[in-house]
Amino acid sequence: MFRKIQDKNIIEGIKNQDDKTLNWLYDNYLQTVRNYVMKNSGTSEDVSDVFQDSIIILYSNITSADFELTSDLKGYFFGIARNVWSGMLKKKRKTTSLDFNFPDEPALEETEDLMFERIVSRAFNKLKPDNQLILTLYAEGFSYEEIALKMNLRNEVYARRKKYLSKEALMELVRADAEYQEYLRYNR
Repeated sequence: MFRKIQDKNIIEGIKNQDDKTLNWLYDNYLQTVRNYVMKNSGTSEDVSDVFQDSIIILYSNITSADFELTSDLKGYFFGIARNVWSGMLKKKRKTTSLDFNFPDEPALEETEDLMFERIVSRAFNKLKPDNQLILTLYAEGFSYEEIALKMNLRNEVYARRKKYLSKEALMELVRADAEYQEYLRYNR
């Protein structure tokens, strides 16, 4: 009933930009990509973007002169999709700012409040260089594993703990800033 298309036929179809082959890819590969992206903090829109980018990369790889498939095509395609999604997640994380939790204090919108930004900047500059580095790497979207490697830390658990302690040190410096007390009075 269902005929499995051989990888070499799919590759030829992709090279020739055959619509039937592209439809076959959607029918047979999309669900695997969807499951992966959705399980890893993605949205339906992300699935579509990842799948499209993966097809473009697959086409580019297949049409290059030195292309040689050393695994099954579905596994190869899924590897591309994983890498595409990983890259998208890194970009998303880079836009994520550090989350400050000041209990029993008003909500603070750092991006809109120049006074608060000045206070945090001043406190950040007072931190030890390694504390500054770990907070910067974290804010830029690096994983704890990557931070551990870059900073020569024992492991990602230690990197997580160091980031937590650095953030606490920063918050302590912010709270001790004279202008912060003034800031709180204006925002109550």
